Amino acid sequence: MSTENNIRFSDNDLAEFKTLIQEKIEKAKHDLELIKSAYMNDLNNGTDDTSPTFKAFDEGSAVMSKESNSQLAIRQEKFIRDLKNALIRIENKTYGICRVTGKLINKERLKLVPHATLSIEAKNMQ
Repeated sequence: MSTENNIRFSDNDLAEFKTLIQEKIEKAKHDLELIKSAYMNDLNNGTDDTSPTFKAFDEGSAVMSKESNSQLAIRQEKFIRDLKNALIRIENKTYGICRVTGKLINKERLKLVPHATLSIEAKNMQ
């Protein structure tokens, strides 16, 4: 079992994942700003300039859009937090190790879901 504990990604691999994650964080922050600015626009742009027949319709969709924007913002903030936690695991050299099986998570999976903490094997067990 002691050899199992020594399994980890090489420093080169970790550096590669770190770059990937940092790029994803930048993009995610940018997307979050877009979501927040769309939300602010929803608050600022009333329906005063539209004809009365569409007013009720617009108010309903504005409420829906505010709710979905705030849900999107919450999900985006969690995504950024998960990515930042992945960076901490890179620093600790524990990145890419499944928290259930203790085995390395497939590289391709990590490229698609860089904040993953479960291998497909562990995910299927859930």
